[in-house]
Amino acid sequence: MTREELYMLRAIELAENARGSVNPNPMVGCVIVHDNKIIGEGWHQEYGKAHAEVNAILSVKDKTLLANSEVFVSLEPCVHHGKTPPCTDLLIKEKVKKVYIANIDPNPKVQGKGIQKLRDHRVEVVTGVLHDEGRQLNRRFFTFWEKQKPYIILKWAETQDGFIARSNYDSKWISSVPSRKLVHKWRAEEDAILVGTNTAQHDDPKLNVRDWQGKDPIRIVIDKSLRLKQSLNLFDQNQKTICYNLLKEEEKNNLVYVKLNEADFLESMIQDLYQRKVMSVIVEGGASLISAFIKLNFWDEARVFISKKTFGEGIAAPVLNGEISGEEKIEDDLLRLYVKTS
Repeated sequence: MTREELYMLRAIELAENARGSVNPNPMVGCVIVHDNKIIGEGWHQEYGKAHAEVNAILSVKDKTLLANSEVFVSLEPCVHHGKTPPCTDLLIKEKVKKVYIANIDPNPKVQGKGIQKLRDHRVEVVTGVLHDEGRQLNRRFFTFWEKQKPYIILKWAETQDGFIARSNYDSKWISSVPSRKLVHKWRAEEDAILVGTNTAQHDDPKLNVRDWQGKDPIRIVIDKSLRLKQSLNLFDQNQKTICYNLLKEEEKNNLVYVKLNEADFLESMIQDLYQRKVMSVIVEGGASLISAFIKLNFWDEARVFISKKTFGEGIAAPVLNGEISGEEKIEDDLLRLYVKTS
């Protein structure tokens, strides 16, 4: 690994600290190097607050060193006025000599303009350092802007003999306690979490973050004919909830009803979520809903817990056509990770 890659790897590590805290912004880390020594580090910590470059520059004790320093940033510095001023202007003002960038920002407001402005002010720019690692870090952000849809994560637990629930829809508890705790961590990292009508009715889930520290995701439920009872946890209005259906449009407090057409229901729902700037969704069930996403190829990755328990009979787990990208043992469970191959 080259010195440039090592410094960029550190910038990516710093960016990871912001997972779940900066959406719909990307996670960005920044490292400032002078004479082969790191003199400043920072990352974008919270949506609407200072960006990585600002925090890194603020951490530099001797600001006179900036004029002869290299900056390593995991994503192209912004060039537009948003919640904060453009980072390109700050880098130009501090007269940094060289900027290394992992990825060009796909947001049309940036998309190469930050790089061009730096070069116009005689700042040397090198792009593509740890390009693939940078895209993996911000895969939700890139999917959102390039494919104009949320990043879709399928998640379920299945028994060793391949069932996702018993015949009466009971699925508690297939996975282990540590696995369920990990799921709460995932919830805190994503924008939204989706369940179908049967899961909402039979499990009465809260879909909040309890066994981890972090923000609650937006809850999404499909209830086409509006047959779910209002007494369910999903409708307690404790966190924002969107109910996609065929019958009504309505918004009250934290509860939003969105009417869609039957013919292209899932496609329209995904497009509506994109318009609402929802960057990522965990689909938690049930089997028929997850299978519908798989059939339409509306998914990006899947996380499947395989338990040692057996049911003998019940509702069969979905079947994926993706590639196994990793496996991990969590107590008695096997966590199998998939990525979509096409």
